[in-house]
Amino acid sequence: MTERSIIALVSGPSGFAGRTGAIPVESPWWADTEPVNAALERLLGVRTSVLRLISAEGGDPPGGGLVTYHVEAHGEPDRTRLRPAEEPAPDAPRRLPWARLGGPSELLAWADEHVERTGPAVQVKSWNLSSVHRLPTANGSAWLKTVPPFFADEGAVIEMVAAHDPGLVPGLIASAPLRVLLGEAPGEDCWNTRPEHVEEIVPRWVAVQHALAGAPRVRPCVVPMPSFGLPDTLVHGDFHPGNWFSGGVIIDWSDVVWGHPALDAGRLIGFCPPELGDLIRRVWSEAWLRHRPDSRPLDALDAARRASHLLNAVKYQEFLDNIEDSERIYHENDPAHELRTVRELVTT
Repeated sequence: MTERSIIALVSGPSGFAGRTGAIPVESPWWADTEPVNAALERLLGVRTSVLRLISAEGGDPPGGGLVTYHVEAHGEPDRTRLRPAEEPAPDAPRRLPWARLGGPSELLAWADEHVERTGPAVQVKSWNLSSVHRLPTANGSAWLKTVPPFFADEGAVIEMVAAHDPGLVPGLIASAPLRVLLGEAPGEDCWNTRPEHVEEIVPRWVAVQHALAGAPRVRPCVVPMPSFGLPDTLVHGDFHPGNWFSGGVIIDWSDVVWGHPALDAGRLIGFCPPELGDLIRRVWSEAWLRHRPDSRPLDALDAARRASHLLNAVKYQEFLDNIEDSERIYHENDPAHELRTVRELVTT
């Protein structure tokens, strides 16, 4: 991934103030806003929030290159560090609430009704699919997250899972439609996936899915599969180790659908290093056979290798249909990529 530099179009309390020059930042990822705001505070002397991406030149989605953002300054910026520029449009079709002036402050005001901060909030991530802030408290960090209206109600889903395995989900401090305030997940993220992560989390998630099987409780999956003796149940929808923590917690529950549980296992196998594939198949199939001895989980998993990519294609197209034009660059090529993968799996 190439390095990222940013240009900020800055709006302040007294109106639009101008733009910065190009500033290098540490992280290449476009949605990673913490280093952007840190660099801008050093330059402008005030705290800022990234509202939205305006354009990206070069790089490879979703990172790298020269990225222009609309930024809100929470105090008067040092205008001597800014150049004249055209003010960004105040609104656009499908613009999300946190991408508008005042949006991040409104979110923090809601969070402050439920926790007592011990310092400034940090905007960690902001893009078309979520806004995430880290809030310091006397009991550790709290995490404020909000998502678009085409996603699931994460607070309700966390409560559903916690009824069967409370340690599998983050602690829910407060929730409202499309926003949650969560406690810190213990441990480290599992991007560097080890066998023990699979052996810890996969059987626990299978047990919850078994317990939840029955009448649909969230929107149904649009990609049907033969049952192979397994029930339709809650499907995480983005079940990969980047959403796991070594303390046994799964995060990011807003992609959930009601469908075949093998869709999650197919997503996991497609995401993990090939050398973990056999382990995942064994652990997942053995877990389901303990709950459903007459099922055929390995046959289901073979079908899910293809079906999970179809689900991804539908999901990415839904993103493109519901986000504003300037942010489509994050997902523009994703549906076609998933469909190509399905074709390759069918012919191999």
